[in-house]
Amino acid sequence: MKTDPNFEHTDAFGFLNHNAPLREKLHIAHQTVQQSLPFIARIALTLYDPDTRVLKTYLHSSGGQEPMQHYQAIIDSAPSLVEILKRGHPRVINNMLTTQRGEHEHTRRIGREGYAASYTLPMFNNGSFLGFLFFNSYAHDVFSEAVLRQLDLYGHIISLMVINELSNINTLSAALKTTGHITHLRDPETGSHLDRMSRYSRLIASTLADRYQLDDDYIEHIFMFSPLHDIGKIAIPDRILLKPDKLTDDEMHIMRTHPLRGQEMITDLLANFGLENTEHVDMLRNIAAYHHEAVNGRGYPDGKSGEDIPLEARIVAVADVFDALTSQRPYKEAWDNNRAFETLRKMAGEQLDQECVEALLSQRDAIESIQRQFRENIWG
Repeated sequence: MKTDPNFEHTDAFGFLNHNAPLREKLHIAHQTVQQSLPFIARIALTLYDPDTRVLKTYLHSSGGQEPMQHYQAIIDSAPSLVEILKRGHPRVINNMLTTQRGEHEHTRRIGREGYAASYTLPMFNNGSFLGFLFFNSYAHDVFSEAVLRQLDLYGHIISLMVINELSNINTLSAALKTTGHITHLRDPETGSHLDRMSRYSRLIASTLADRYQLDDDYIEHIFMFSPLHDIGKIAIPDRILLKPDKLTDDEMHIMRTHPLRGQEMITDLLANFGLENTEHVDMLRNIAAYHHEAVNGRGYPDGKSGEDIPLEARIVAVADVFDALTSQRPYKEAWDNNRAFETLRKMAGEQLDQECVEALLSQRDAIESIQRQFRENIWG
């Protein structure tokens, strides 16, 4: 085909027009940045949890060893980041040798990796703080005003990519919760239960990260998707869902349809809202469909066993059972943690995944912190 000079230019950000995971788009964005600013060695994102004031590592494009992998901290423990928010302006450090003696773990990790300069942009969506975007370089004194003007543009484009991804997840979550007149108005095992079990799920995933080579992206989606595990209960009649007594065999058969009903609902809603391409939606389907499978093969709906059960479903199952044991309900008193831990140990290797149970039990201090922050009440 004859070359037309009118079409010789290539859109540097044309990749944004294509369906691709956010991680892939971030790597391509980094490559685009390096075409004009080759000294940018790392772009990294952290997300903010306003309920706990915790900053969590999310994605990066450092290419090699990521110094902040699986890291989280309360934002108040990082005064320099708090100062960025107070001022409402980004921060430039052109020589990190002056900050490497700082007491904050984030500063020490970045310094040990050899980064010499840093540019930090806060990310906002309609005024709400989402997290931070970091540009790092191994060379010092590289962030001139001309460079910063370019990075501001790149930074806001990357921020919009993140906002779009999170907005898709939030839309999906809102749609699922709204369907059926808000699940927690019908199911007593929601409310604070979802706040706790989602954080237990994240805690288990973080503890297993090295063993299963889980990245922060996977861990964050476990946290975001786990509250939707029982969405299929919307389809269960109140006479069964809210029954205080033991279910009959017929009633139990109906109750056990909720995982597949949830999976079907998720598939329909993804199509109806145009969210089929949301990243990691297969994780969401797996969590909804298989969180009641047992590692000994005696669970439902498919009787999967062992590692045939997706890891995300095994993680959520442990988090869900633990919070059910330690929560007060209209029909039961809350168990103390010691009794619940002992029960989990007995269930490990039979109903629940052994490694997931051990991962949770190894984090008692973190569990108790979550319980203090998201206290139980009779309606969850």
